[in-house]
Amino acid sequence: MAGRWHRIFTEAYRFLAVGGLATLVALVIFNFLLHGLRTGWEAPLSGNPYLAFVIANVVGMTISYRGSRTWVFRDRPPRTADGGRLMFIAINFVTMLIPIACLGISRNALGLDDPYSDNVSANVLGLFLGMVARFYLFRTLVFRRPVHLADLKQHPLQVFELADLDSRAVDGPLAVSEATTGPSRRDPAPRRAP
Repeated sequence: MAGRWHRIFTEAYRFLAVGGLATLVALVIFNFLLHGLRTGWEAPLSGNPYLAFVIANVVGMTISYRGSRTWVFRDRPPRTADGGRLMFIAINFVTMLIPIACLGISRNALGLDDPYSDNVSANVLGLFLGMVARFYLFRTLVFRRPVHLADLKQHPLQVFELADLDSRAVDGPLAVSEATTGPSRRDPAPRRAP
């Protein structure tokens, strides 16, 4: 059990580091697009905070995927042919609704449209809630940990697919014997003695 919690905490701090970098990049882009970053120029999207937020977070999402795939969840092989990209993008867009809702409440319900309020609502509260949801969904849907026979001995009620075991028997270091999977389909049925 201690190994499981160690693995979760390791993935969590790596996820926070990658998410922090992606959030920092998205924060700079968001503030430049919406408020101009005091450059003296008119902000390109000063009248459209939602579009600015989406553009900034698409750039952040790209950074987040690369970091998650190559560092955070590197020990978890992709479960789909696209490396989990489609599910990753879908989860990001769905969880992006959380900070957008926080920004909408701040601007429309509370009437706060200054840079400080925009950043607290969307980039602090909203991103925290979205980050918690993304970490859980990425771990369970995109970067799922494969089931190994050694883990199965410790947790025998763990559910797995027989196809996962069959592919590991051919590709992985652990072989699955007939004792654990039953007779092979290629072997003829055993004959009874007369």
